[in-house]
This record gives sequence, C-alpha cells and structure tokens, in this order.
Amino acid sequence: MAWHDVMHAEDVQIHESPLESARFGCSVERLTVPLDAEDSFIAVREAVRGSDADVIVLRYPAQYVAWFAQLIALGRTAILADSLAYWRVRAGEGRAPDPSNNLDTTGIVCPATTKALIADIFARYGNHYLANPLFKIGDALAGYQEWAQRSVDEGRCLALWEREVDDALGLATLDETALRTEILLAGIAGKAQGRGLYAHLLKGVEDRTLARGAAEVVISTQGHNTRVQRAWARYGFEPVCTLLTVHLVRPTLLAAV
Repeated sequence: MAWHDVMHAEDVQIHESPLESARFGCSVERLTVPLDAEDSFIAVREAVRGSDADVIVLRYPAQYVAWFAQLIALGRTAILADSLAYWRVRAGEGRAPDPSNNLDTTGIVCPATTKALIADIFARYGNHYLANPLFKIGDALAGYQEWAQRSVDEGRCLALWEREVDDALGLATLDETALRTEILLAGIAGKAQGRGLYAHLLKGVEDRTLARGAAEVVISTQGHNTRVQRAWARYGFEPVCTLLTVHLVRPTLLAAV
C-alpha cells in the first residue's frame, strides 16, 4: 500500500483491485483509512455496506483497535490479517556500511532473475494473504513476482550483484516520487543471508534517492517481521506508524472452503 495513501490522503478510499481479483478468482476491493482521517468509522461502515466485492482488504491506523468489534457486526466475516509497520529515514542520514569493491547495484535485471529472487526471498514470508483461506499461497507468491516484474520493466528497481561471480544476491523494487523513494519489495537471497548484505542494498536505494534529489526513503512490512525491522533500525530508519489489516469476507464463501 502506497505511502501517500497512508500519510497524505484526505479521506477513506475504496477501489477495485483487478489484479488481485483475477489472481485469486474472487472480487477484491481495497479499503484504506489514512493516518490523519481521525475516527472515521462511519465512512468505513458505509463503504463496506455499499461494496459488492467478495473480499474487502481493509487497512486502518492501529490506534483504532476498538474498530474490530464494530467490523464483525457489518454482515461479513472479519479476518485479522496481521499489521503493516511503516519506517523511514532521511536520505543521506542512513548508517551505511563500508564500501565493498565486490558489490554493485544496478537496475538491470532479467525476468528469470527477478522471478527466482522473489521466489527465494518471499517463499516463507508471512504476508496478509495467508490469513485468508480463500487465497492460495502459490497465488500470493506469483502476485509478488508479477508486482516485482512490473517494477523492473518500468526501471524502478535495484539489484545487488557480487562482481566476482556475476551473481544477483538481492533485489529492491521501488516507487519513486519527487519527494521520496518507497521500497516496495526487498530482500537478500537465502544463500547470501548472514553476510550483512541487506545494508548494502539499502545503501544503493539511499544513493539513488540522493542522486535524484529526493528527501527520504520509506518502507513497510508485516508487523511480525521483527528481523527486518531490526535491520532497518540499525541502518537508521525510524518507525512511523502501524496499520491493522482486516479481510472482510462474504460468509457464504468461507462456508464453502
């Protein structure tokens, strides 16, 4: 979910998600409550009641923890699907690792490498889709691969390469605006973990952000993923906010699973 939708949108937003609908074989809509929307449960309630989607993926600020009790009274099955933690660092203030002559970052990645890296990095990632029995694990991973490939095709990515063996060790896909870089998907391949390489990937993103004159780098992950959040903290990222994720599903669909 885009940083702008969380931090700068003025109102509750609901929109169709055609890619997810096609991938999972049921209609999916996304319902987002921005951080500064105050207590806007009435708008959420009306959006839910007016939706014909099979599944509504709702994200709202975690401070509205009492909302869940109201969500279960809206005629849908409410599935708590973890949380989303947002962090940021000002460009140029990250605690970058010492340079390595054997590492390089580039935006040139072939489709086969992209697909293999995403499969490796995210095969065991506990994303919010896994909370919903309507969504298959393999379909969710394929969605990550498609999402990453779109970023690569549009030149919005960085790969971390080991020069000696010409091997791609990690990948970061990006959403870039004039003000910031948002890291969408990022990680290091399993065979290369434990070597401190993730910080080099973050440095590549930070350097690219500085080079185009943007002010900050932002990133998010599922709340349970404390390992990567510790890595962000070491690099200099600071926590910003947490959103709760709830899937609102038509009960008849779950009864058939």
